[in-house]
Amino acid sequence: MFDSRHIKTFHEVVRTGSYSAAARALGYTQPAITQQMKALERDVGTPLFIRAGRGLRLSEAGEALSRHAAAILGSMSAAEEQIHALTRLRAGRVRVCAFPSANTILIPETMARLAAGHPGIHVDLLGDKPPESLQRLVRGECDITLAFTYPGLHDHVPDELVEIPLLEDQLTVLLPAGHPLARRRAVQLTDLAQERWIAGCLRCRTNLLHECGEQGFAPDIVFTTDDGLAVQAMVAAGLGVAMVPALVLSFLCHPRVSGRPLQPASRRQISAYVLREHLRIPATTQVLAELKTVASHKTGC
Repeated sequence: MFDSRHIKTFHEVVRTGSYSAAARALGYTQPAITQQMKALERDVGTPLFIRAGRGLRLSEAGEALSRHAAAILGSMSAAEEQIHALTRLRAGRVRVCAFPSANTILIPETMARLAAGHPGIHVDLLGDKPPESLQRLVRGECDITLAFTYPGLHDHVPDELVEIPLLEDQLTVLLPAGHPLARRRAVQLTDLAQERWIAGCLRCRTNLLHECGEQGFAPDIVFTTDDGLAVQAMVAAGLGVAMVPALVLSFLCHPRVSGRPLQPASRRQISAYVLREHLRIPATTQVLAELKTVASHKTGC
């Protein structure tokens, strides 16, 4: 392994034609240049210069090294500049994996803040729901995962992940327009025991079963879909009622559907997850900071 300082000095000796000229150009003493070249020749294992009268000429090994020295120094300079940019938050690429409603509500505002304050940080956006999204983080397919959990459902989070809580999202019930319960400010879950239900993703459906079970009944689930827009359309058509997070209602609002808070109140926790060592990467920590700021302004908090 060559010392980069020695390569820089060697390149200057070749450019100027002598140790003394290289010393003046670099601000070194001539003995210091001589010692560096001897050290480089020990690393190479063969002489790099041949004395020719009062001057120097390159040996065959010296010629070979000279052909690569400029490229080596150029690559090192580019690498140093890139590292400086990353550590000073001028540049960086962060892969974020989020579930659909987070991609619609939290991510756009976060990216807008980054574009305004840190335009060199670029976000690659992936879409997936927990627990798959957490596994993608463990496998190294993303740098940050946004996921949600429900009270009473004990999810396993891999030990190597760090959780950063972002917000609590109120659960609501969707009712078709004209439903008698739509006139209330909030709806008791037990009042919906005889209703037909439209269920969402596996995690949401599991929570629906848990919440209803806690109130002493099993919901009559007649349709299941991961599509939030389809859930609202089915409710609007009178096919059933649905339990959805308030965050979803902030961007999906069917004119023939009413959303009412549930009683007893229930919320899902939305958090960001990262590998512990990624907390030392400036671009990743900046994206997390912007996510926390955006989440703090949401009504679900």
